[in-house]
Amino acid sequence: MAGVFDRLQKQIEDKQKAGGITALDLADLPPALRKIMRLMLRKIQLKYSELCEAMEQMPEDERLSPADLDRSLKLLVEQAWLIQIGGNERAIYKVNLRRKSGSALAGGIWENLDSK
Repeated sequence: MAGVFDRLQKQIEDKQKAGGITALDLADLPPALRKIMRLMLRKIQLKYSELCEAMEQMPEDERLSPADLDRSLKLLVEQAWLIQIGGNERAIYKVNLRRKSGSALAGGIWENLDSK
């Protein structure tokens, strides 16, 4: 049994090392994946049913079929663009944003202002 838990822990650590996405990464995505990510970035977290509904509201020439949506979501999760909680029709998807490093600029500005 320890092997199963070790594998799961390694998968979690690998996803954390992947670090999520930046806005510049979106330009490299194929159009179908970019469509989904644009939807996701507006809400950060969506249920599968909400994604299906949003897809149905798109113009007909921009819609993804349910099968294409499922394949695209699976690929985005595998590539650590999205985090999937739960499964099947009850799944919830969250955007995996990168942590931003703190700015050293802000501290320097306040020190300069205080010294004057």
